[in-house]
Amino acid sequence: MHTLIVIGIALVLLAVFMLVGRQFGGGGAAAAATAALWFIPFWLVAAGFNLSIGMRHGYSLIEEFPIALVVFGVPAAIAAAIWWRFSRAT
Repeated sequence: MHTLIVIGIALVLLAVFMLVGRQFGGGGAAAAATAALWFIPFWLVAAGFNLSIGMRHGYSLIEEFPIALVVFGVPAAIAAAIWWRFSRAT
C-alpha cells in the first residue's frame, strides 16, 4: 500500500512540475517537455530518500531495491513518455 501511495504522490508532483513549467515557460509544448525532464532527476533523489527510510526501518537493500525500482520507474517512465510526446510537438 505504501508503494502505491508514494507513486501517487509522484504523479501529483509530476502534475505540479507540468503546471509550473507551463506557467513559467510560456505555456508551450516545449515548456511541458522541459518540466517533465526536470522531474526525473528530482524523483530519483526522492526515491533514493524513500529507499533510505525503508532501510532505516529494518529492511535490507536486497529487500528494498526492487520496490525502489518500481517507485522510481513508474513515475519516471510516465514523465519520459510525456517528455517524448511534447518534445515531438515542437
